[in-house]
Amino acid sequence: MSHVSAAQVNPKRTVQELKELRALTGDEHGAQRVAFTEKWLRARAFLRERLDALPVEQHQDAAGNHWATLKGDSERELLIGGHLDSVPNGGWLDGCLNVLAGLEVMRRVSEQYAGRPPVTLRLVDWADEEGARFGRSLYGSSAASGHLDVAEVSKLHDRDGVSLTDALAKVGVKLDNAPQARQELKNAAAYLELHIEQGPVLEGLGLPLGAVAGTVGVERHTLTFHGQAAHSGSTPMNVRKDAFLAAGKLAAEIYTIAGRHGGVCTIGSVKTLPGIVTSVVETCEITLDQRHLDAEKLAAMWRDAQEAAQRFAAEGGCAVTFGDIWNIGPILFNSELIGAAEASILELVPSTHRLPSGPLHDAAEVARSGVPTVMLFVQSLRGISHNKIEDTLEEHIELSVRALDRLTDRAIAWIGARPLQDG
Repeated sequence: MSHVSAAQVNPKRTVQELKELRALTGDEHGAQRVAFTEKWLRARAFLRERLDALPVEQHQDAAGNHWATLKGDSERELLIGGHLDSVPNGGWLDGCLNVLAGLEVMRRVSEQYAGRPPVTLRLVDWADEEGARFGRSLYGSSAASGHLDVAEVSKLHDRDGVSLTDALAKVGVKLDNAPQARQELKNAAAYLELHIEQGPVLEGLGLPLGAVAGTVGVERHTLTFHGQAAHSGSTPMNVRKDAFLAAGKLAAEIYTIAGRHGGVCTIGSVKTLPGIVTSVVETCEITLDQRHLDAEKLAAMWRDAQEAAQRFAAEGGCAVTFGDIWNIGPILFNSELIGAAEASILELVPSTHRLPSGPLHDAAEVARSGVPTVMLFVQSLRGISHNKIEDTLEEHIELSVRALDRLTDRAIAWIGARPLQDG
């Protein structure tokens, strides 16, 4: 495609800005950009200041997402997204790489097209992707996709008792208005997101970059085993109704279930009552997280877990009840954009790999809303994320910025070639 100028991205600037953001919003324990806190606001200000140098319009939408818009010849929009918020003591790249790489691409596009690209380009910093403070992941993007239940999230509080409603009010957002963010996607023709892998696959293959096929479906449930409290000294082992024993058997079984179906299962928390050393456990509540890219296999994993729980409960003279926490189906990304992502990677390195995303990302909500979507992954050292030791080689970070930049050009051309009714 013809270019107005020979503008180029400067990936080293992105690395430098990532380091500046780390110094501004982190400490010796890691990143501290938890949503709606002072350091998160500081990160937003850092982004706004840099966007001020570009011919873009900036605003915060009704849900608290931050948008920067570079108007183009067409009203159809190419979105590049990410999130500045982090988990407590998080890594220096999770989320913010997406945003700052997108900033660098926006600089290049603005220069190349003298501030007027063929399609409108928008950068979005989604609010509270992590859900670290209130337990609701993908808050901002789900508001934009139309999948935010305001009545449900209005009940959420952080560990200090602050409600989500009050936390949002302090940053100028009225929770009741959050669904109005839906209008931000009305002209969206494609969505791109770059992210660190957060897992070991690319490193294991010796590859810096990969294209993401989609995000896995997630089932999250509580399983509560009901036994009988009894004295830990006077109650023989063979007559106990130990709720914790039944839960413990399931803890091992979920590995078998995951292996059978090719998914992943995690018991992340355990609560016992009466919770004292001198009593057999009467009640044991566990949380179960199950993930798979195939909806039928995900459903089978949950059925198998329920059957196993009932079997182990019956063996121990207990009962079990089930509760729903949250679920989302598998989201497959746009096949043509996946191809464009792979082509962009292969211009930079000899080979690539297509893989699903186990973690959830804002891209899943955007895709759910019907916007053609794709993600790029860059290798994570040791496969570690949500940890201060999270890291990626600087040369790989630079490659990822270049890949996102090339994918942006392909996406602009792809949008331009599509019939209006499809875009």
